[in-house]
Amino acid sequence: MTAPQLPAARRISPQTWFDFATVLVALVLYSIAWPTLFVTHEVSPVAAPLLSALAVFPILFVRVNPAMGWALSAGAALLISVGVQPGADNDLPFQVVHVIVLFVLLFAVALRASVPIVVIAWAATSMLFATTMPGSAEGPLWGWAIGFGALALFGYLVRILLASRRKLERQEEVTELERARRAILEEKARIARDLHDVVAHHMSMVVVQAQTAPYRIADLDPAARAEFESIGATARTALNEIRGLLGVLRSDGQLPEHAPQPRAADVVALCESALRAGLPVRWSVSGELASVPDTTGLVVYRVVQESMANCARHAPGAAVHVELAVEPGMVSVRVRNDATATVSQPGAGGGHGIEGMRTRVVAVGGELHAGSTAAGGFEVAVKLPTA
Repeated sequence: MTAPQLPAARRISPQTWFDFATVLVALVLYSIAWPTLFVTHEVSPVAAPLLSALAVFPILFVRVNPAMGWALSAGAALLISVGVQPGADNDLPFQVVHVIVLFVLLFAVALRASVPIVVIAWAATSMLFATTMPGSAEGPLWGWAIGFGALALFGYLVRILLASRRKLERQEEVTELERARRAILEEKARIARDLHDVVAHHMSMVVVQAQTAPYRIADLDPAARAEFESIGATARTALNEIRGLLGVLRSDGQLPEHAPQPRAADVVALCESALRAGLPVRWSVSGELASVPDTTGLVVYRVVQESMANCARHAPGAAVHVELAVEPGMVSVRVRNDATATVSQPGAGGGHGIEGMRTRVVAVGGELHAGSTAAGGFEVAVKLPTA
C-alpha cells in the first residue's frame, strides 16, 4: 500500500503562492489602469496599453527584486508626468493605480533592500511627488519626505521584527540540539554508573575470592597458591582498567581515578605477568620503548594485550612470541602463536578482538594484518607511526 499523496495545492511553496497572488493583483490593476487612462490623461489608443503596463507591471518585481521594480515604476512615473498631458478634470500627473504601485514597491524596498538603497528610494520618491503633484510649487518638500519616511520606517521595522523571529527560531533549534545532547550525555552517565556498579561488584568478588582462597582452602600446594595469586592480580588490573574506561563515559562531575594509561614500556611487564599466569610467552624488544609517544604506546600495549588473550583463548598451551621493534618514525609489533591441535582462528566464536585492535590502529594512522601462518599458527602484525 502506497502512502497517500498530498493534494497539489499543499505541495506549492509559499513563495509560489505569493507570486501567483502578485500576478493576479497586477492583472486586476492593469484592467483598471487601461480603461481609466483615457479619463485621466490625453493619450492615443495605441499608447494606452504601453503606458498602463509601465504603471502596473513593475509590481511583478516586488519579491524577486523590489529595488529594480521601484526604479522602473519611479522612472515611468517621471516619464508620464513629463510627457503625457493630464485630462481636463484631472490634476494628478499619473494614475492612482501608479501611486499604489509606488507605495507597495517602496515598502518592499524597505523590507528587503540594503539601508543605502532604502534611503535613496525614500529620497527620490519624496522628490518625485514633491515636484510633480498638484500644489508642489507652494507646498514644502518635508511633507512628502515625512510621509514616505514613515512608510519606509514601518517597512524597516517589520524587517527587523522578521529577522528577530528567524534568529529566535534558529536559537531554539540550537537549544533543542543542546538539550538532546545533554540528554544523551546523561544517559551515558547513567549507563556508566550501572555498568560500573555491576562490573566492579563482580570483579571485586573475583579478587576477594582469589586472595582469600589460600586461607579458606586447606592444604593448597604452591602451584595452586601461585595460580590464585595470578588470578587476583589479573582481576585487579582488569578492574582498574574498567573503572578508567567507564569513567570516560561519565559526565556528572564524578571523575574516575586519574591513574596513568599504559604505555609501550609497560609491554614487558605485561608479558612478565602473562608468563607468571602460565602463558608460555617469549618476547624480544628492539629499540627504546620509552621513546614511543603515549598515544601510540597505548595502542601498542592494547594490541599485545588483546593478542595474548586471543592466544590463550584459541590456542591454549601454544607458545606465544611477541616482537617489538622501535625504528625512526615507526614502531612494529608482531604477536604469533605456534600451532597446536586445538588452535582456532580468533573471532570464530563471535568476538570482536581483531576488529577492536584494527580500529585502535587505524585511529593513529597505522596498519594491522592478521591471519594464519604457514606453520599453522596465527599472527597479528602491526605498524604504527611514531611521528
